[in-house]
Amino acid sequence: MGTKIITFGTFDVFHIGHIKILERAKSLGTHLTVGVSSDELNFRKKGRNPIYSQEDRAYIISSLRCVDDVFIEESLELKGEYIKKYNANILVMGNDWEGRFDIYKNLCDVIYLPRTPSISTTEIIEIARSITP
Repeated sequence: MGTKIITFGTFDVFHIGHIKILERAKSLGTHLTVGVSSDELNFRKKGRNPIYSQEDRAYIISSLRCVDDVFIEESLELKGEYIKKYNANILVMGNDWEGRFDIYKNLCDVIYLPRTPSISTTEIIEIARSITP
C-alpha cells in the first residue's frame, strides 16, 4: 500500500502554479486526493464567487494525470474528517498557509510547499479586469 496525499484548494482560473503544486504533492506519494472548495465555501473565504463553477473546477482537476481522486470541500472545519475519510498519510498545502494546519499532525504528516512565484488567480483576475474595455 502506497502513501496517500491529500490537498485542498479553489483552483479557479487554472494556471501553471496549480499544476506545479499538484505535481509536487503527488511526488510525495502514490495517490493524490484533491478537495476542491465548493462555490459557497469559496464565497465565505474570499468574499466573491469563483469564475468557474465547482463542477467545472473539479472536472479540470480530475483531468490531470497526477490526480487520482477529487471531491468537493464543503467546509474548512471538516479537513480532519476528510483526512480520515481518504486515509491520507500526508496533508500538503501551499506555504502561504504555513502553520495553519499543524493541528492535523496528530492525523498525518503536514507539509507546506512553496508556491510558484508571481502567479496567483487573484492577480490573473485583476489583470484581466484591467485590460477589459
